[in-house]
Amino acid sequence: MSAQEIESDFPRLAVEGCAITSPKTEDYNCAAWAGGDMTEKWDPDKTSGRYWPKEIPRSLDLETFIQLYHYEGGYSPCLDGSLEDGYEKLALFLNPSNEVTHVARQVPFGEWTSKLGGGEDIRHKTLTGLEGAFYGKVAQFLKRRISS
Repeated sequence: MSAQEIESDFPRLAVEGCAITSPKTEDYNCAAWAGGDMTEKWDPDKTSGRYWPKEIPRSLDLETFIQLYHYEGGYSPCLDGSLEDGYEKLALFLNPSNEVTHVARQVPFGEWTSKLGGGEDIRHKTLTGLEGAFYGKVAQFLKRRISS
């Protein structure tokens, strides 16, 4: 996606601010990117042939993704996406059918990073810039302690 396409698909990002941080790639998706994996896509669809831990149910529901990120990175549910010293946070987006559609990861200083489908990675100041028809709304935050 070009910067113009991103702003067209997510008009609030233009107002709230975002920057493309990597070139377009199909190598990984937002679920993997949020989990720190840039080598493959994470997908619960059994027919996709993509990575999914055998210990985690194959589903797009919120509880499954909470289990996934606890298994893969030690994340646990938390109340909000506010910046907490010593913690990294994830934001899980749900569509109206209560399926996880997107995952963003908090970076230092409180901004967020997202992988936009098969497009680029972006850094964005808020999560509301991504909320809407494509990804739905943020439904859950997770956090894990990071070493200093």
